[in-house]
Amino acid sequence: MRTAKISRRTLLAAGVSAAAVTAVALTTVEADAASNTTPSTTKTGKAAPGGGTAKTLVLYDTTSEYGWLGEVYATQTANLASHFGTWTAAPVAKYKAGDLKAYTAVIYVGSTYDEPLPDAFLTDVLATTKPVLWIYDNIWQLAASSGFAAKYGFTSGTFDLADVAEVEYKGRRLTRSADNKAGIMNLPISDTAKVTTLASAVRPDGTTFPWAVKSGNLTYIGEIPFSYVGHDDRYLILADLLFDVLGSKAAERHRALIRLEDVGPDADPEQLRAIADYLYAEKVPFSVAVYPRYRDPKGGEDYTLLKKPAVVSALKYMKAKGGTLLMHGYTHQFNSVANPYDGTSGNDFEFYSAHVDDKDYVIYDGPVPGDSVAWATSRMVTSGALFVAAGLGAPKIFEFPHYAASPADYQAAHNLFGKRYERGLYFPGVLTGAKYDYKRQFGQFFPYTVRDVYGSVVIPENIGNVEPEAFNNHPVRLPADLVASAKRNLVVRDGVASCFYHPYLGTDHLKDLVSGIKGAGYTFVSADTMLNG
Repeated sequence: MRTAKISRRTLLAAGVSAAAVTAVALTTVEADAASNTTPSTTKTGKAAPGGGTAKTLVLYDTTSEYGWLGEVYATQTANLASHFGTWTAAPVAKYKAGDLKAYTAVIYVGSTYDEPLPDAFLTDVLATTKPVLWIYDNIWQLAASSGFAAKYGFTSGTFDLADVAEVEYKGRRLTRSADNKAGIMNLPISDTAKVTTLASAVRPDGTTFPWAVKSGNLTYIGEIPFSYVGHDDRYLILADLLFDVLGSKAAERHRALIRLEDVGPDADPEQLRAIADYLYAEKVPFSVAVYPRYRDPKGGEDYTLLKKPAVVSALKYMKAKGGTLLMHGYTHQFNSVANPYDGTSGNDFEFYSAHVDDKDYVIYDGPVPGDSVAWATSRMVTSGALFVAAGLGAPKIFEFPHYAASPADYQAAHNLFGKRYERGLYFPGVLTGAKYDYKRQFGQFFPYTVRDVYGSVVIPENIGNVEPEAFNNHPVRLPADLVASAKRNLVVRDGVASCFYHPYLGTDHLKDLVSGIKGAGYTFVSADTMLNG
């Protein structure tokens, strides 16, 4: 079975994203509406379960040929901000004097060099005592204001173009992709008594310079942390800094989750029982991602769980041992076509079209033919009916096969479940209401529970899976690699190490994985625990 979870090219290394702006006077659009009709420049979102009381204003750039990146970065910023409370996102160009007053904090993501920033925005940022997070470009426009250096102890600098491969934070080295050739702003610090260096970029020769600094109520990050993101990335620094910027009082806590993946009617019931026995003995709650219909059009096979009583019995056994069943699609493949492999359940995409190119990358092509909210809803309802008919109960959580779907499909999942357990796939147009741009999709993983821009609560998966063989330009990942990722994720003060595992791999790798994550200081919890905040 191939496991095409997350094309490194399109999701983990999504070098696309930007930030957002908000004007209180603008008409808002609820974040749980995935409609794509009349464009709006402002969007609001609700808090995740257990989220704080922060009201975050996210401002983003829109000019130049790369203006679309502003919405991309704003989407990812808003997703993270939902963990701490509500958010509003809008173009910085629309900012009006006093807009900031309605919020507890403001985040500006500068993705366009020399974006014309409104004087009212610059004036309000300098005058406010509320937390301000400024990311990357255009800090020079703020620093040009009278009295800036005297107040904050630093000025705007130049971009350091060294091949920075690591960023140091809380005593740990986080990775930075070698593909990322954008510079990092190196700020001249004039008053070290006023400036705290939060994280340091590490050059190849071992010298360092500030990657993120804080002075008074202003926090500054010297690059876009959403570009070229991997499991162990400096993106985690931003995820942690938001606890301070957005006023969270969360205590240090490190939880782990594990999900058993791609379990269909063709699963080996003895393997399922053996894994359930091991996890139960280790007091590890777990989830099981189940699709109820198996199809192999080329091989002429097509049957459901109702034809496999031994598998159904094993799934009931897993529930009794602490397992939570979630819906992982209906057939985990699409029609009778290769999408992108062979049309077989567990291998192919179900809710999105893809192909493998001549360089062996999985390329996302767009929604499947006939895609709509009604089509996706029908598949989910049919799938749920099979769960119930098999005596397994109706799943309450959904996971898209290979983490890929269209906005219409996400809307269907939100309407029926309101809860997903996965990484997300997002598109320009989701935040603004403009026409969806399927050629610029981008993925995001989370180190904690969020309520994303589609409106659903998302239980995180963030450290990947055990993969003993390389495929589609994905490297081998063994338990030790996931444990190393879990250790780096410890920089997030109330974050998780969440992984998935294929039962056909047996229990040997699983034992190494579970013991390693426990040894890193994590406590395994159920998906429901995350939903409860």
